[in-house]
Amino acid sequence: MSAIDTLPPLRQVIEDHQLSARKALGQNFLLDLNLTAKIARRAGDLSACDILEIGPGPGGLTRGLLAEGARKVLAIEKDARCMPVLAEISEAYPGQLEVINGDALEIDPLAHLTPPIRVAANLPYNVGTELLVRWLTPKQWPPYWESLTLMFQREVAERIVATPGSKAYGRLAILAQWRADAKIVMTLPPEAFTPPPKVHSAVVHLTALKTPRFEADASVLSRVVATAFNQRRKMLRASLKGVAPDIEDRLLASGIQPTERAEQVSIEQFCALARAVAQT
Repeated sequence: MSAIDTLPPLRQVIEDHQLSARKALGQNFLLDLNLTAKIARRAGDLSACDILEIGPGPGGLTRGLLAEGARKVLAIEKDARCMPVLAEISEAYPGQLEVINGDALEIDPLAHLTPPIRVAANLPYNVGTELLVRWLTPKQWPPYWESLTLMFQREVAERIVATPGSKAYGRLAILAQWRADAKIVMTLPPEAFTPPPKVHSAVVHLTALKTPRFEADASVLSRVVATAFNQRRKMLRASLKGVAPDIEDRLLASGIQPTERAEQVSIEQFCALARAVAQT
């Protein structure tokens, strides 16, 4: 009998520990262990990796990651109610699971994990996008992580893999595809979760590139792109006028027509613009 088979069913765990999902924490629990195992496999061969998991809740994906052979899992959970449940999983996998009751935005994973590191998580809806942007915009590249296997609302997942010219194309697509290969590897219906969300979900797998596709300063690029898409219906000469006094000249120097709108501009062009803006 494997270690995962010694653990009680997740629905029983939730009932025993009265773990009703809390909207304020962005919680929607995934209880089907076949699905959590499938997500874990989407993260690749875990046997030689440490894994960072954010928001494990009752530990469905945590079980899957450990059962798939993860060298170590660091699970960061803000909800203290989940600690006894995760402790039971830790007992079933001695020395392989470390659980921290805290805010993932405030914890340094490198203090607890040894590279190579992969991230796999059913991210809480209320912090998922912020965490992704942080992972994509560190000061040093390549980052500490090799890959990210993350579940989002499907709409967010589609924004990550979107291409220029589409309504979904924006800041997330540019930051993700500038430094990583990104693809949707799995979709899940609302009824897969407890409680069911109002939208479908999707798992995105991002593999870090050794070097970004185009040269640019991450903070400048992020600011330029955020400003451009904040008023995406406006021409760039209007939406970016606060970025530099001679923004039209900088746009032209970057191969961008000032009358274009943000969704028409490629990642390469935005990187060229970020370099031009950084020269002030």
